Amino acid sequence: MDNCLPFHVPDIGDEEVESVVAVLRSGWLTTGAKAKEFEQEFASMVGARYAVAVNSCTAALHLALEAIGVREGDEVIVPTMTFAATAEVVAYFKAKPVLVDCTEETLNIDPRAIERAITSKTKAIVPVHFAGHPCDMNQILNIARFHNVSVVEDAAHALPARYHGKMIGSISDATCFSFYATKTITTGEGGMVTTDNPEWAARMRSMSLHGLSRDAWNRYTAQGSWGYEIVSPGFKYNLTDIAAALGIPQLRKSDRFWKIRERYAGLYREGFSDLSELILPTAGDHVQHAWHLYVIQLRPERLRIGRDMMIDLLKKEGIGCSVHFIPLHLHPYYRETWGYRPADLPVAGKVFERIISLPLYPKMTEADVQRVITAVRKLIKDYSL
Repeated sequence: MDNCLPFHVPDIGDEEVESVVAVLRSGWLTTGAKAKEFEQEFASMVGARYAVAVNSCTAALHLALEAIGVREGDEVIVPTMTFAATAEVVAYFKAKPVLVDCTEETLNIDPRAIERAITSKTKAIVPVHFAGHPCDMNQILNIARFHNVSVVEDAAHALPARYHGKMIGSISDATCFSFYATKTITTGEGGMVTTDNPEWAARMRSMSLHGLSRDAWNRYTAQGSWGYEIVSPGFKYNLTDIAAALGIPQLRKSDRFWKIRERYAGLYREGFSDLSELILPTAGDHVQHAWHLYVIQLRPERLRIGRDMMIDLLKKEGIGCSVHFIPLHLHPYYRETWGYRPADLPVAGKVFERIISLPLYPKMTEADVQRVITAVRKLIKDYSL
């Protein structure tokens, strides 16, 4: 269909193009001054002492868990309602990802489930701010402190989000962000990890580039030296200056982008508020929701069609939708490796069957939002019981 509204289109303007072209013309393409500038601006924005730019949020999570000391045999508590990356990085260490359930209201990790899952082997908790709504960080941090475990936030959806007035990125031991093409700001592929711990920041920076000694990236500059030391067997996770040049103007626009997404979320809420067949996402009074996603839940007992058919029918109307997420405990790897069964985490299993992510991004127009509302309302009317 020519008149298709995609699920997401990144908002890239002349500023991003000019910034990237300037780097291409500079002759320095890989990690350098632009990446440092991006780190400094990002840390300043979220209120963290340190920020380390990397090539994905997956890399950020891996580095953060390595820095806090996750090792083989440890356990790391992870929500089942998340993308593969959050838990797969735990498996990189031959540690165990302990999957726990979500709350039905926000689809965030349930602090009560965290408490039940902690054992003497627990090394860290990785809360995921689902769709951009901050988790109950006070409860999570209290649990973590009581049991002496670290908290590494997966904030792939949560820029710019706030919890009790504090920016996500400045609250716990380390926080990991994504700049993937569909995220609230993008570098195409990319990520950032923030922390206030200088030792962890230094470790993550070194391990992001082969475990080389500090500032090894500049060894090909006039200020640098050909000499370097390998302090540990690291990874190839550094962010290029090309990507950082895209990220800097995106970061400077992030508040404007957020205001548009918040307004569109409000239009969706108004447009669907009278439909008893839907459960709509909400934002607590104590948070600033980043509104990376707008996830509705169908009430199957009030409809003659299920979630999959609804998505197919919306697609025929030219509306791109998605599902976030297929809970991890339903995937073959987690069933076969760790013995999870569908019934083990019932809330996530139930909400998965009825969630739909609608388009929500700054490149949309208000007319696009109204088009989605009209299409959803028509289908609800046609198939309600």
